[in-house]
This record gives sequence, C-alpha cells and structure tokens, in this order.
Amino acid sequence: MSVCTPKSFDLTGKVALITGASYGIGFAIATAMANCGATIVFNDLRQDLVDKGLAAYEAEGIKAHGYVCNVCDEDAVNAMVAQIKEEVGPINILVNNAGIIKRIPMIEMKASEFRQVIDVDLNAPFIVSKAVIPGMIEMGGGKIINICSMMSEFGRETVSAYAAAKGGLKMLTKNIASEYGQYNIQCNGIGPGYIATPQTAPLREIQPDGSRHPFDQFILAKTPAGRWGEASDLGGPAVFLASEASDFVNGLILYVDGGIAAYIGKQPG
Repeated sequence: MSVCTPKSFDLTGKVALITGASYGIGFAIATAMANCGATIVFNDLRQDLVDKGLAAYEAEGIKAHGYVCNVCDEDAVNAMVAQIKEEVGPINILVNNAGIIKRIPMIEMKASEFRQVIDVDLNAPFIVSKAVIPGMIEMGGGKIINICSMMSEFGRETVSAYAAAKGGLKMLTKNIASEYGQYNIQCNGIGPGYIATPQTAPLREIQPDGSRHPFDQFILAKTPAGRWGEASDLGGPAVFLASEASDFVNGLILYVDGGIAAYIGKQPG
C-alpha cells in the first residue's frame, strides 16, 4: 500500500480508532488514513456489522481491526479501549464518527427520541474521548476529530435533536482543545456538507415523474460546487487533522461543504 506524501501527512505507526466506520463517511476517512500508513480500528453495534466492515476493508487491501461496542456505554467503551491497547496498540488518533439522525418535526418528536440522538451524537463522543485522552497524555500527544455537521451552525426543519447534538459537539470540540491542548492533544472537527451516503439516500431519490427530489434540488442550488459531496471528499481533511501537519491547529471546525456556508444560493427561476 502506498504511503502519502509529504512526510508531515505520514500516519505510519499510528493507531486510529474511527467509531462506527463499517461504511459511509467513517469508512472513507479510515481508508484515507490507512492509505497514509495508519493502522485502522473501528467498532459497530453487532458482530455481523463488524464482519461486514472487515470484509469491506479487506476488499480495499486494508487489514483493519473491528470490535463490537456500543459507544453510548461507558463501561463497554473503557473495556474496548483497553483491549485495543493490548491487541493493537495505544490509540494515537480518535475519530468520533458514529451518529444517527431522526427527521421528525419537533412537536411530534418524543423526548425519548430526542435523548437517543443526543446520546449517540454528543454523549458518545464525550465518553470515547474521555476514554482515550489519558493514554494520549501518557504518550505525549494525540489527535481527536469529531464529525460535526452543517447543523453545528444552521437550523433546519425536522432535525432539532440532531442540530442540538451537533451544535453541542462543536462546543465539546472547542472545550477539549482548550482543556487538553497543553498536553499536545489537538481536537478539531469536520463539518461535512451534504454527502451522498445511505443516510441521505432518501433525500436524493428520483421522483415518480422523473424529477429530482425537492431537497436534492435545494441542495444543488445552495452549493457552489453544484453537487453533493462524496464520502471520499472528507479523506484529505481528516488526514490533515490526524497528522503532524496540523500540530498547531486546535479547536477548529473545518467545514467540507462545497461552499454552502459562504453562499446565499441561486435566485429561483
């Protein structure tokens, strides 16, 4: 497997834990890191999902290490981190990627549904970061990357829980940077724009009359790039934030959005 250059982006010898990276954005980020020399570790909720992920990595020529773990369970996370240290090595890079979304109007959303999104998208990154930071301090540094969102900055209909969680994750990112930067730990976030993944597939479905989904049309009109992002578009930014090239970058949310945040959008008609 080729190792990327320049040397400051080389991740050889680094162990990277990417949560929920059996597929999608996490898989693309892990693949990019593996191509730069990192050893990849990931988790999923069930063994069959882990096995599916391992097969996908093997098909890409990557030897990954998969673990069954619910990242919302603090005891399970602590046990997984200890097991990774014993079986693979201490974790140098953490990507808090695991997440869910529920598209439900706020007044129709149950409090239990709201709590579930907060638990997975905000509490879990706190739990996993808390588990790996002591080891990073012991090693003299480390990298934490939180997968934030455009909803870390903007609101939109039906995603109150997701926006609240991702806004909180933005501030958790800044606080980890503030609290642990003195230990040479850099904590940054990536805010993907609208990425073509299974999670967003319903928003891109062609309608019965052959037209694009209304939300698909909206995103294309709002994005200067004129397209949805691909999961692979996040690989380069993730490698940068995981490497020594970003050693003096801390508390940043890097929006990889095709320019949405900079653009008012096309005039209708």
